[in-house]
Amino acid sequence: MNSNNLFLVHTGTIIEDDYLTLEQLCNACSVHADWLINLVEEGIIEPDGKESATWRFSGACLVRVRSALNLERDLGVNMAGIALALDLLEELDRLRTQLKTSRHA
Repeated sequence: MNSNNLFLVHTGTIIEDDYLTLEQLCNACSVHADWLINLVEEGIIEPDGKESATWRFSGACLVRVRSALNLERDLGVNMAGIALALDLLEELDRLRTQLKTSRHA
């Protein structure tokens, strides 16, 4: 993924066709690799690949990492809390989408 695509992701467009390496994800989010590895170990993000050297992260992972970073930085939430909060936020979004769909049917 080149820097133009990273800008698009930052402004809200998720590019699912491109994948980021661990280093690219670190650079895109301005975090250390150890922090991202902790997110993987906690199940907060799931890379493609078996070893960190071959991991590839989707645009959805990028969005989750940025949300996790905001939760930690702004609210002081720990890793377990980040995992729970992100899962609940995704569930809320899914339910809102389902509600909108049922209202238009």
